[in-house]
Amino acid sequence: MTLSTLRLGYVPLIDAAPLIVAKELGFAAEEGLTFDLIRLQSWAQSRDMLGMGHIDAAHMLVPMPVAQALGLGPATPRFDLAMVLAVGGQAIAISADLAAGMRAQGHSFGFDDPVAARDALGAVVANGLRVGVPFPFSTQAELVRRWLTNTPLADKVTIHTVPPPQMADALALGEVDAFCVGEPWASYAVERGVGTLLLAGRSIWAAPPEKGLVLTHEFTESHPEETGRLMRAIWRAGRWLDQPDNRSTAAEIMSRPEYLNLPPELSERGLLGRLHISAAGEIRHYPDFIRFHEGAANFPWRSLAALFARRIALLHGLDPATAITAATACFRTDLYRQHLRSAGADLPGASARIEGAMAHPTAVASEKGQMILGPDAFFDGDIFDPSFAGR
Repeated sequence: MTLSTLRLGYVPLIDAAPLIVAKELGFAAEEGLTFDLIRLQSWAQSRDMLGMGHIDAAHMLVPMPVAQALGLGPATPRFDLAMVLAVGGQAIAISADLAAGMRAQGHSFGFDDPVAARDALGAVVANGLRVGVPFPFSTQAELVRRWLTNTPLADKVTIHTVPPPQMADALALGEVDAFCVGEPWASYAVERGVGTLLLAGRSIWAAPPEKGLVLTHEFTESHPEETGRLMRAIWRAGRWLDQPDNRSTAAEIMSRPEYLNLPPELSERGLLGRLHISAAGEIRHYPDFIRFHEGAANFPWRSLAALFARRIALLHGLDPATAITAATACFRTDLYRQHLRSAGADLPGASARIEGAMAHPTAVASEKGQMILGPDAFFDGDIFDPSFAGR
């Protein structure tokens, strides 16, 4: 059966831009597809609707298919992550009370120094620190845990699940003291005067994979042509998005009532890397705050699956080696190579790498000779070698 209309689920965030731009600017139509974009309210809804076949593909947190492969969630068909949609785009925000305390102690809110921000926060947290993340299995949860590991705050933090559009409300109502979320919802909290931005996610991990294009394994196997056309349309949209002159246009499109339903200026902050950290209008420039294409941003590195699998397995008492084997099978580098080679994508020579090893843009072997990968270093100097991770 040939499909021309695909139902795609997305949660309203700026990293859903490749799906929305592919529809609105004709990249889907060029592949003979019509996108029926379905706005979802939470990541659990995304997982459940994909699992039940109510949508054909989902904009989904990168660690979610890993957790499903490990059996940590309701029973669903196997999920395949076909490509990464965005790298970065996350911010950590704190309550007005915490921000006032940190300012009183002289913190400058530079927005790019994770150690200084962590130490300043620790100095004003007397008891517990409740941090909101969009889902238990999320890049945001990984960022928060990595940032606070081996510090006094690690024993004080509790992590709470809050859907992205509700983060500002949770902070305003005192349900959480801080949160880590994708834009524009951190900026929304700032605009409402209930939060202050403390740190960019990319300051903790230079290349945090944020969302992926996820389909069921049954769909990728039974509809290979549609899978390829879908991937190519979204890949081309990501390439368009990473042309700086297009970001303001993207913000206008994203902000329409049927998508984010917010003022374009809020979407533009993250897309342009020009973040207002407080309601007073303090601005921090963070170039490359989010990437949709450059530096092989879309490639579904199996080493990323292994990294998340090992971390999740250790948290849940599972065997890391078994978890890594299950998780890497669902990061479909084979589909990426098969379907995007014809679109002109340059493809890495390997399907895994040592995560965290690159502090600067680095040339690596590719099918066309060489390609430049962006920095992927962790702030603490850690590296993750998947070839040793399961031992």
